[in-house]
Amino acid sequence: MIKLIVGFCMLAQFNVLDAQRSNIPTETVAANVQAVPAGVTVVTTRHSMMIAGKKLDYTAHTGYLHLKNDTGKLIAKVFFTYYQKQGDDLAKRPVTFAFNGGPGSSSVWLHMGGLGPKRVQFNEEGFSQGPPYTFVNNEYCWLDKTDLVFIDPVSTGYSRPAPGENPKQFHGYNEDVSAMGSFIRHFLSRYERWGSPKYLAGESYGTTRAAGLSKFLQDRHRIYLNGIFMISAVLNFGTNDYYVGNDLPRALYIPSYTAAAWYHKKLAPALQANLQNALKEAEAFAIGPYASALIKGGWLSESEKESIAEKMSYYTGLSKEYCLRSNLRVEESRFYKELRRKDGLTIGRLDARFTGRDLDDAGEVNSFDPSFANIDGPFTATMNDYFQKELNFKEENGYNIFGEVYPWNYSNVQNQFLNVAESLRDAMSKNPDLKVYMGAGYYDFATPYFTAQYDIEHMFLRPEQRKNVQFYFYESGHMYYIHKPSLVQFKKDVDAFFEFSRGK
Repeated sequence: MIKLIVGFCMLAQFNVLDAQRSNIPTETVAANVQAVPAGVTVVTTRHSMMIAGKKLDYTAHTGYLHLKNDTGKLIAKVFFTYYQKQGDDLAKRPVTFAFNGGPGSSSVWLHMGGLGPKRVQFNEEGFSQGPPYTFVNNEYCWLDKTDLVFIDPVSTGYSRPAPGENPKQFHGYNEDVSAMGSFIRHFLSRYERWGSPKYLAGESYGTTRAAGLSKFLQDRHRIYLNGIFMISAVLNFGTNDYYVGNDLPRALYIPSYTAAAWYHKKLAPALQANLQNALKEAEAFAIGPYASALIKGGWLSESEKESIAEKMSYYTGLSKEYCLRSNLRVEESRFYKELRRKDGLTIGRLDARFTGRDLDDAGEVNSFDPSFANIDGPFTATMNDYFQKELNFKEENGYNIFGEVYPWNYSNVQNQFLNVAESLRDAMSKNPDLKVYMGAGYYDFATPYFTAQYDIEHMFLRPEQRKNVQFYFYESGHMYYIHKPSLVQFKKDVDAFFEFSRGK
């Protein structure tokens, strides 16, 4: 019952029951890895850039950290890019470990989208300008606030298992958190960053990983974080996984339907007048009358069904008849096709602002995600170009934007939904200084903004803990930073959050 979030061996025995109860990975061979300085291949280059009108000098370290098990055997080469501002005291200078999700995605999206020194060039709205693709200086880079370490999990990017090693030892929730946690631990030693303020930045499934790491790093390695950036978050898969019998996502997705319909001007004039007012109304409907109707199921009277269908039509831009034919349960994949069917267009999953055309207009679901098609080519081309031309890193193996990591192992939650919100709550309880940024795009169907709010409010944080979580919303999609106005606001919000997380 696990939905993949992709708009991305030899294990020690562990107690499955304890893992299920806590959602914390138990110790694995991958968790006992050691850095091997003699085997690390890193290219170092020096650069400068302008951020907020000021020149910033930095060093880029691009290459591998070799991981070994307790017997001294090499098990993987983990690829990373480390940007370090020059001239600052490392004990006071924050360091942020960034990664994307999938599972199976490299860190390309955060690296070349919003955080790193360069970004893919799109127009103001985030639309591709066609091949050949180029990158530009990113004046909204985070380097004025924090050093950055972009990590590609094993089997993504250039990261690979060692020859003869079973890649499955890295392909699973427990396995991944364990290996990534070990990388962070040894990176801190190799680059002498134990005294630095420490942050994680994850996107999509990367937020799932970050929540797991927040507990794992504390409990296993005694590494306490200052903050976590949750970018397009999914913490509880039960709020995100559509299937027959699970009505919760159907209620939580309604505000996203409203946002998409608003953008495409499919709502009634009263709602079309103001997005924020429309969303507030949709949220109240979703967790009120609509959720109640879904719970009633077959107990719902015909008159009630008619009333709910009419309201559902009002907040989604779909016809009342379609809502009734769908039994008041319009799956997201159908919505992409139905909203603009009369126009012969489909809308995007990662970003509902984008439209595409299928072979015909009669299908039930769209044949591709036009929002992913918009970013796939530009990010792939520019990432490869950037490594070779700017960072002087040349590798014969291909850079896997998406690695082959399936089936992803969720054995820690057999017959359950993965819910790492509890891991995050546990970490926040033990570390009262841990701050959490929650960012979401209104037009994102991969990780809808209202599901993220639901997940946080169902962690039942104490008042002093809840104030450590801050939400930020953007009129964009899953990768909200490709939209220039959202990127500008994102940088302002990030700067403010760094100050907030340091108690300033």
